[in-house]
Amino acid sequence: MSIALDIDHANTVRPPLSGARDLVGLSRPELAAQLGEMGLSERDARMRSKQLWNWIYVNGATDFDAMSNIAKGLRAELAQAFTIGRPEIVSEQVSVDGTRKWLFRFRDPQHPNMPPVEVETVYIPESDRGTLCVSSQVGCTLTCSFCHTGTQKLVRNLSAGEILAQVMMARERLGDFPGGSRPIDGLVPSGETRAITNIVMMGMGEPLYNYENVKKALLIASDGEGLSLSKRRITLSTSGVVPQIEPTGREVGVMLAISLHAVRDDLRDVLVPINKKWPLEQLLEACRSYPGVSNAKRITFEYVMLKDINDSDADARELVRLLAKIPAKINLIPFNPWPGSNYQCSDWDRIEAFADIVNRAGYASPVRTPRGRDIFAACGQLKSETERLTKKDRDAFML
Repeated sequence: MSIALDIDHANTVRPPLSGARDLVGLSRPELAAQLGEMGLSERDARMRSKQLWNWIYVNGATDFDAMSNIAKGLRAELAQAFTIGRPEIVSEQVSVDGTRKWLFRFRDPQHPNMPPVEVETVYIPESDRGTLCVSSQVGCTLTCSFCHTGTQKLVRNLSAGEILAQVMMARERLGDFPGGSRPIDGLVPSGETRAITNIVMMGMGEPLYNYENVKKALLIASDGEGLSLSKRRITLSTSGVVPQIEPTGREVGVMLAISLHAVRDDLRDVLVPINKKWPLEQLLEACRSYPGVSNAKRITFEYVMLKDINDSDADARELVRLLAKIPAKINLIPFNPWPGSNYQCSDWDRIEAFADIVNRAGYASPVRTPRGRDIFAACGQLKSETERLTKKDRDAFML
């Protein structure tokens, strides 16, 4: 039985001042430039930006008054000009298996008349890691037929700050920031010092359709003087936006996952319609040439198991053939049902037979244990209730 948590204290974050610039999501040069516009010298702007960076990303500060190594007068000026973004928590649910799902609401202080938007973010605790599944868009354009998120039309891209704010709000709720609430019992994996050890860009939206904001957010998340997450612990999942795959490896350098789900173009055209634009041959060629790909940095291929659709022995053998010469790991995902879906999950003995064929070919092919099904937090189940904006409003947010 899932539970909903008391979130009163989470909604006491100071609302953003109208017109204030959110510092979360700014690069180091952008942060220094903002301080320079306040009248600080170049030298002072660099020094203060380093202090702000530490307070925001290392300490998780949301109040300028807490920044004790910054002069009181400057703190007051900063509080008038800037905000440190946190979303409102609309709801927080905990699954019977410990998975947590938040519905976050974002308001843009620079566009106060625009309606707020909502996204879902999921935390999955395991014995050896704690994984945060982060959204990159409100809604999705891809309409993958097995995915609940795909039934919600795209509202807008999330900014780099909104992507990072999901991580920071989750860290705050889980007790990961120093000086905050202590970590919740049982959520810090063995051998780790904080609950969130891994990030996967596998929430709502297609990350590579919001490339610049996702790139910026992940580079900040992996900054060694900030959130300090290893790029090997950050995975970006794409349905196959082929032109952006090479830049992702070269400019961002995180781990890559591909939502594959079919081994024939005719079937993938139905399951993952982006395949009509970039079919399997182009997608797999982009994977073979992904910068840095090696046996130590394998590409993960995600394959949802759909009963009598893509789960035959012939499908498994073709999957092995397609991935030849690509350093790869294959995640087999039991289909997670949602209201109105036309698919069923493959029978367990069928999943095991499929996995055996892939394993015998030398590929690691773990079967992903469904997590958070009872709170609709499992793979393919995320969806918010944000209404579609008008085209004019949506275009204004396509950052």
